[in-house]
Order: sequence, then C-alpha cells, then structure tokens
Amino acid sequence: MERSVVFAGFGGQGLLFTGQVLARAAIKDGLEVFWIPSYGPEMRGGTASCTVIIGDGPIGSPVVDAFDAAVVMNLPSLRKFASRVAAGGLLVANTSLIGAETSARADVDEMRLACTELAARGGDDKLVSIAALGALVARLGWVTPESVRVALREMASKKRPDVVEADLGVFEAGLEAGRSEVAA
Repeated sequence: MERSVVFAGFGGQGLLFTGQVLARAAIKDGLEVFWIPSYGPEMRGGTASCTVIIGDGPIGSPVVDAFDAAVVMNLPSLRKFASRVAAGGLLVANTSLIGAETSARADVDEMRLACTELAARGGDDKLVSIAALGALVARLGWVTPESVRVALREMASKKRPDVVEADLGVFEAGLEAGRSEVAA
C-alpha cells in the first residue's frame, strides 16, 4: 500500500504543520513516510503546499503524478490540484474560502467542509487545516486517530503548548464531520 495526499492553500493556514502531523502519525503506526514541503518566499499569505506519501514498505519515489487525496483550503489550490486527484480519490475542499465552486469531477469523492466553522467549534478558528486533517483521517483511515492525537500533542507542545488542547478539539471536530460525511 502506498498513498499520497497534498495539503494546499495560503501560507499561514498551518498546512506544512498539518502534513508533518500526518507524517508523524504514520510513523507511529509503523508506516514509511515522505513529507515534501513547497512554499513561496512570503511569510504568510503566499502559496503553500506539502505532499505526504505513506506506505507500508519502502516508498519508491517522492514524485506523485496523481494524488490519492487532496486537501485544498482556497480557490487557487482547488483550481491547481483538483485535476491531479486520481479517479476514485478524495478531494477535501474548504468551503469557508472556496464557497460553492466545485471541482466538477464526477470521478472523485468531493468532501466539502466549512473548515473555519469546524475549527471554531473545536476551539480555535485559526486551526482550519487541523479540522480538514480530522475529516481526512475519518474518511480514509490511513492512520489511526490516536496516533494523530499523540503526534499533535508532541508537535504542538514544543512550540505552542498553549494551543495543544485547541488542536485536539479541532481535530475531534474534523473527525466528527468526516464520520458524519461517511454516514451520509
């Protein structure tokens, strides 16, 4: 098994951190991982993305032609990455910034989430990418929710111990939204 996901949006949305959390969770679950960041020179507001590749054995290449999943947090990212999701893949779209626009692809599973509202419900409306991560984990099951919780505690407590509980609350809100999407 080898799976790939791209997290894409504006710098400052926590995309690189979220990709690192997923990568660390996968390692905790005994999987192999590549984490590849990509961002512009801007500190905040420029484009940012990261690719995470997870495998149950050695990963052959860090190059991804078609992603198994994409988490797009803004309209430019939807337009850039929706076409790169493999048929049958998952596209998580943040409707808080994307609005009603869709990928218009019938061959992918498009999960539309109001990530800002989900993050606010979980405890901090700035943690939008963590809300999307929760939904992704619930929908795909590539890693266990517990490994993500452990990774969040470890990573957030190093730099921002004041937001650990908010990160966990937002992750839970995302998990719940992803599970209800599955049930629907």
